[in-house]
Amino acid sequence: MIREQATDKRPLRTIRHEAGLVVIGGGLSGVCCAITAARAGVQVVLVQDRPVPGGNASSEVRLWILGATSHMGNNNRWAREGGVIDELLLENLYRNPEGNPLIFDTILLEKITAEPAITLLLNTAVYNVTMSAEEAGKIGSVQAFCAQNSTGYELTAPLFCDASGDGIVAFQAGAAFRMGAESKEEFGEKFAPSADYGGLLGHSLYFYSKDTGKPVRYVPPAYALSDITRIPRFRSFNTSDYGCRLWWLEYGGRHDTVHDTETIKWELWRVVYGAWNYIKNSGKFPEAENLTLEWVGQIPGKRESRRFEGDYMLTQQDIVEQRQHPDAVAFGGWSIDLHPADGVFSEKPGCNQWHSKGIYGLPFRCFYSRNVSNLFLAGRIISASHVAFGSSRVMGTSAHGGQAVGMAAALCSRKGILPRDITAEPLLIHELQQALLSTGQHIPGVRLQDTKDLTQEATLSVSSELILSELPPDGPLNTLRHSAGQMLPLTAGPVPELTFWAVAGQETTLTVEFRVSSKPENHTPDTVLERQEISLRKGRQPVILQFHTPMPYEGYGFICFLKNEAVAMQYSRQRISGLVSVFNKTNPAVSNYGKQEPTEDIGVDAFEFWTPERRPGGHNLAVGINPGIRLFGAANVRNGLQRPTNAPNAWVAGLADNRPSLTLTWTEKKLIREIILSVDTDFDHPLESVLMTHPETAAPFCIRDIVICNDQKQRIYEVADNYQTRHIVRFEQPVITNSLTIHLKHPDENIPAALMEVRCYA
Repeated sequence: MIREQATDKRPLRTIRHEAGLVVIGGGLSGVCCAITAARAGVQVVLVQDRPVPGGNASSEVRLWILGATSHMGNNNRWAREGGVIDELLLENLYRNPEGNPLIFDTILLEKITAEPAITLLLNTAVYNVTMSAEEAGKIGSVQAFCAQNSTGYELTAPLFCDASGDGIVAFQAGAAFRMGAESKEEFGEKFAPSADYGGLLGHSLYFYSKDTGKPVRYVPPAYALSDITRIPRFRSFNTSDYGCRLWWLEYGGRHDTVHDTETIKWELWRVVYGAWNYIKNSGKFPEAENLTLEWVGQIPGKRESRRFEGDYMLTQQDIVEQRQHPDAVAFGGWSIDLHPADGVFSEKPGCNQWHSKGIYGLPFRCFYSRNVSNLFLAGRIISASHVAFGSSRVMGTSAHGGQAVGMAAALCSRKGILPRDITAEPLLIHELQQALLSTGQHIPGVRLQDTKDLTQEATLSVSSELILSELPPDGPLNTLRHSAGQMLPLTAGPVPELTFWAVAGQETTLTVEFRVSSKPENHTPDTVLERQEISLRKGRQPVILQFHTPMPYEGYGFICFLKNEAVAMQYSRQRISGLVSVFNKTNPAVSNYGKQEPTEDIGVDAFEFWTPERRPGGHNLAVGINPGIRLFGAANVRNGLQRPTNAPNAWVAGLADNRPSLTLTWTEKKLIREIILSVDTDFDHPLESVLMTHPETAAPFCIRDIVICNDQKQRIYEVADNYQTRHIVRFEQPVITNSLTIHLKHPDENIPAALMEVRCYA
């Protein structure tokens, strides 16, 4: 028994932690920042004010992760974010293809706690910032409190990262910030919203329903919204969504989205329970008779509050013009996605989404405060205008930026410098970019140049090399209800003769266009180089195409077959790394044509969406190619690119090769401690984390089985059931050899083995 005499005041138990980096906020940006920094040698304290990490992606909110790729449609091919966020998404695919948000929580917790350099503080809220007594404009420590163990924390470090969403540390430290939309005039952003539209995005609450197999009645709480017709979009309810995709149950953009969050939450509860009452008791949804309300969010998913100023502010023009930044460290690609401030009570559409024609770089200058010298910014609070924030705010992009911050913190720690010092020295920016690329981060227009990589010195030989001369016509027939196209990697110059297969239901004329992107790095077919009109007779027949216009650069050409419902095109079952077919189908929710043509110039070009075909049994159009395409050679494994860009960037073996292998040979013995392999995990697949189920547990292109042999043909390493993009082999005892042979197995009878990258280190 413990008995103490009452006193006026007892001190709170306080634990002090000293670290190299304190990260405040355990959403995906904070998690990826902490893991990246820890793996780079920094002692990290990660502070999360909720019971689980993940933020909006956690089981508490249950939003699926969005980024530069999207199931909703855009023209960003092979644009899923790389590095730690890619590792997390692939782990989730392997363990959790059903999209259970509770399982995703456990994956995040496992990845964080697997890093011995991370101290994780859950249920711990930062409430105070103490500035340095020695240096103005610099944070000395932060104070936090955990109500679960009634413990205070004093956290000190030379570097801090605010990834808290509302910017609690940055705000208290006096960092310059903005809240609400800028005027059109300030940055010349024609997409800046009017006062009627509103300058803040609101919060959302999700809910789940479940079929119990028997009738369930529902009595709403007294505070439920009684008049559901106050929600102009109430007619959009449908029971097949089970509530979970109603992202537009949004409110709060007219409030202070920091301090009024509890008020906003209560209004959203009123809306959710009122909506469920309408579904259950209006009589308009008889199919809901057996449904029960299984879960309602207890905290809202926040979209927008404060945005903090860095040395550069991202604007609309950076996104739509895809401006080049020498200090780019990450990329974005989600649409400029703005919502009316009145949310669910607005008569306006739930969102306006305008896409650029490709991904855009995020400069490092957006990721630290311009007036608090040791403060990094990550997540939705980075330095961006309200309009640009509409794109950069999503979780995949935020996580990618968080990784850049984690690596920058490691660079600062090693050199004893501050964030702005990196920007001031081009060599340090280059060092940061190269360090990020080495961990799987993708930065548009930047290649890995690793002088320590022994692969660069080796002679490469392979058992076979794909020469793409045919995608055989063994797949389904698909009618041209929408225009369809095949993307083919081409070299500059004459286009090969192409033979496709069509079945016409009647005599008709098929229009075919040869298109390219106006920028070689993009995958938007906005430039028509040549058009041909092909007369078809009734029945099956070859469509032989010989284009006279040359390919203007090395990149992807689009062979587009325009809509004609009298024609079905033959597809192929064969799938090849760096190849995909696309179709032109407008999604009014996200199309750059929107629900209607724009009435004024808003500084964003309207253009067509050509999104991937994901048809069962057929992902490419069947085609014969003469001469065959030779862009799948062994040299691609050391070209510094780990995914398709304007070329496949992969060594691809021939399908007839029963034992595909790549051999590295050196003129003298090498001591090898580490090998890094990058395989194709289909960066064109967004891998939504929750709700969106997946039919597989590993990407179809992924190399699952790997064997590595030395110069004596002895097995020195083997693995089965690989499902990650990057496979790292570390030898306890260094291998001494003058050659390494990497043996692979084809992922499928219709998918040839492919390696994106091989690196070896002493």
